[in-house]
Amino acid sequence: MEAAPATAPYAPQMVHAPSGVPHEITHGPSFAMLRVDLPANVEVVAEAGSMVARHSHVKMDVKLNAGSASGFFAKFKAFMIAMIRKIIGGETFFVNHFSSPNGGSVWIAPQMSGQITHRRMNGETLTLSSGAFLASVGTFDVKMKFGGIRSLLAKEGAFFLQIQGQGDLWFNSYGGVHAVPVNGQYLVDNGHLVGFEGNLTFDIKTAGGGLMGFMASGEGLVCQFNGTGTVYLQSRNTGALVDWITRLLPL
Repeated sequence: MEAAPATAPYAPQMVHAPSGVPHEITHGPSFAMLRVDLPANVEVVAEAGSMVARHSHVKMDVKLNAGSASGFFAKFKAFMIAMIRKIIGGETFFVNHFSSPNGGSVWIAPQMSGQITHRRMNGETLTLSSGAFLASVGTFDVKMKFGGIRSLLAKEGAFFLQIQGQGDLWFNSYGGVHAVPVNGQYLVDNGHLVGFEGNLTFDIKTAGGGLMGFMASGEGLVCQFNGTGTVYLQSRNTGALVDWITRLLPL
């Protein structure tokens, strides 16, 4: 067995799955990294560019971000789905598939600094914001969900990923993840929304104060949730980071 990548001198924060594929999340919550220990012939699907390291006997295949397909028309459909996810959903055009007949480990990390959250799925539906998906092991059906006309004004994107299936799912955030149980109505800034699940519906609205409030308050748009379920928030906002960096750039 080959050695794992060197770890930091401080004690890592480790999270083990109670069931499902063995895995470990270290260096969280600020700079989390995921290690998936694959049993023989089990495949992990990960976002393109997220691999940190892997055992040399673990094979990597690059595939369209649209599931498996055979036949010309099925492959053409998969190509178009991957293109739509790339253009309007903010997802990568390709995803990486890792597997080995003898098993092995893969280390994965998101592009942004922040937390990695594990969710063991048993047929439920989890809706994630654009860019929040990191990796999965199992059988999942992924669909695009339009956030509505107002969401076209949001910097964070107008589309969500609706994921349903069986297996292990990992998603990431910019900053820490905070799970909020909702029973009734709840407002979340678009830039701080990671995802949600349960019997929840949502509408995208201005934060308040009419047109002047939308333009001058700095709050932008919010998701108004109604129903019962769980909303996942991130403690930082990527749109705010982009705005801050932009102000520092020379004209």
